[in-house]
Amino acid sequence: MKNNIKDYQWPSSLISSNQKYNAKYEKKIDISFKSIISDKLTNKEIKEVCLLKDKEWKFGIKSQFKWFKNNIKKYDFHNLMYIESKLSGYTLLRKRICKIDNLKKNTKYLLFDTLLIDKKYRGMNLSNLLMDFNNTIIKESGLASFLICTNDLVSFYKKNNWIRLNKKDFSVVDHQSLSIGMVFNKKNLTKKTFYYINI
Repeated sequence: MKNNIKDYQWPSSLISSNQKYNAKYEKKIDISFKSIISDKLTNKEIKEVCLLKDKEWKFGIKSQFKWFKNNIKKYDFHNLMYIESKLSGYTLLRKRICKIDNLKKNTKYLLFDTLLIDKKYRGMNLSNLLMDFNNTIIKESGLASFLICTNDLVSFYKKNNWIRLNKKDFSVVDHQSLSIGMVFNKKNLTKKTFYYINI
């Protein structure tokens, strides 16, 4: 289902809207999307993000706010999915640095950090709808995006046009992980890339 872009204000925000049939409730539900950088988020939006994350990872709302404050940077992207005007889906794209073999300059990339759908709306294929929006934002940014995941999620991301990397072709420098690396919108897949998560 292709999103209809209503308002384009890159890079601070991108808004689109859609409708999806909800078989469970036998009605159409209104779905809207918004992409916005950290610097433009309102306090209300930050609170909504932290509350949604705490439904999935129950560390407490204070812990969620603390993590947000300590880890989110000014130009990270927050992709928000609203159902009936309530935040129900979220993706965090963190603008970070990577180094590519034989290139002297550092390169920016988007670390695909989070894909979250409210439990109330799971089983409706909404994760694919959010991924379609995420991919649009990544393409519009002009940057490659990188994620690490476990083997059980590879097929999902492949279905959404992400490419699995060979282990010899990437390294996460500042994070210990045996997870699988995948990329989207990366033009050169032949040179090894060293990804930094914290800088």
